[in-house]
Parts: sequence; structure tokens; C-alpha cells
Amino acid sequence: MKQILKRIGLALGILLLAGSPAVLAAETGKPVNALVKKDAIQLINIAGKQRMLSQRIAKDYLYLGKKIATDKARKELEVSLKEFRANQKKLSEMINDPEIKNLLAFVNMSLEELEGIVKKPFSLDNAQLVLDLSESMLEGSQYVVDSLKKLANIKESKVVATAGKQRMLAQRIAKYYIAYQAGIKDKNTIDQMKAAVSEFDKNLKALMQNKDNTATINQKLAKVDRLWKIVYKFYLNIEKGGLPFIVYTTTNDITKEMDAITKLYVELYK
Repeated sequence: MKQILKRIGLALGILLLAGSPAVLAAETGKPVNALVKKDAIQLINIAGKQRMLSQRIAKDYLYLGKKIATDKARKELEVSLKEFRANQKKLSEMINDPEIKNLLAFVNMSLEELEGIVKKPFSLDNAQLVLDLSESMLEGSQYVVDSLKKLANIKESKVVATAGKQRMLAQRIAKYYIAYQAGIKDKNTIDQMKAAVSEFDKNLKALMQNKDNTATINQKLAKVDRLWKIVYKFYLNIEKGGLPFIVYTTTNDITKEMDAITKLYVELYK
């Protein structure tokens, strides 16, 4: 825990130092504000997906620990770790700003520590460490997204970022739901769970009102909305529990749909 706190302190220091405008570069070597719009939006989508993966990795570890949906959770955990590493490599290659590169390095350190823990036998102490590390990885990835949005300074980047965040929030809901069932029954677990539900609901309404939506995007958002209206009350009953498999499958279904929607927004605004 002390190591994690030190790393969080390091990350905060990096954020405080990042006062000057960052210079982001794609493989062309151009700064982000000189990139065509599609390149900036692509970067936001990549960084945004890291937010989701950070939550999904922790969720799968907790589901494995509870011996629920073990085959799916084990396979998904392996795929998520591989994808997170690949995305980090791509971001490091495409971003030249030293402060953001330092933060990406911090996220990599957290990832390495998390990878070591998930290989160990499940325990509540290890589960809490995984939760803490996933939060550090999420915070770092969110900072990268926010930096890109600010530098791109285009309305479309906010839509892509919001749609991408829905992927993360769905996995975050499942993470905290199973964390409570696994024995981490503190007020923070409940508060974080309910906050994720509230933010997902607000973002979904905003996306459905986006005037640029295509017919296909509206159709997929309507599908998410129908599913959400049925299951969101299940998520809020975190203290009652008893529905971990339903939570696992429905949040994965929602994540899949929101990933497809995010990709459609990337195509729409390129």
C-alpha cells in the first residue's frame, strides 16, 4: 500500500508540473494541434479504451476470486492485459510530450505490479491492491484523454470521449459490484458503484441527444437504453447482492455496444 501511495504522489506531482501546453505527435511527428481531426480523435479513442481495460482487469480478477464465470473471466483477463500493454506501447510511440510520457510510464509501473498480483492466490488484501492499482491506471489514462481533448479543442472529441467513457463505467459498475460481494464492504465501494451508475445514466441521455448521430448510432444507443432501463436497478442493489452473473453479462453486453458506438463516432468525425 505504501508503494501505491508513493506512486500516486508521483503521478500528482507530474500533473502539477504539466502546466505548459503539451506537444503530442503521431507517427508523422506533427503536434496534435497540427494533426488532422481524425488523428486526434483516434488518439482519444485509444487512450479512452485504456480506462475501460483498467476496470475490466480488476473486475475479472475479483470474479475469478469468487469463482463466478471463471472461464469467461480468465480468458477476458488475459486478453485485457495483452490489449492494455499494446495500447500503452502505441500511446508512448505517438505522444512526444515528456510529462505525459512520464505519466504513461507511471501507468506501466502500476500495470507491472498488478500483473504480479493477479498471478497470486486470491485474498482480500490482494483484491484491495488490485482495486487501488486499477484506480491509478484509470486516473492516468483519464489524464491523457483530458489532455488530448484540450489540445484538440474540437466538439467532436468530447462526444468520442463521452461514448468511450461509457465502456469504462459499465466495467466499473461490475468491478465494484463484485468487490462488495467478495468482502470489500466499505462505504467507498458502495459510493463508487452508485456514482458510476449515475454518471452512465447522465452520459447516455447526452449521447442520445447528440444532433450528429446517424441512424445506426441512434439504433444502437436505443438498444443500450432498453437494456439499461431493465438492469440499472439491479446494479444499485449492491448491498443485497445475489446477481453477480447477470451483472457480469449485462455490463459486458453494454460495453460491447458502447465500443461499437464509439468506433462509429470515430468514423463519423474523422
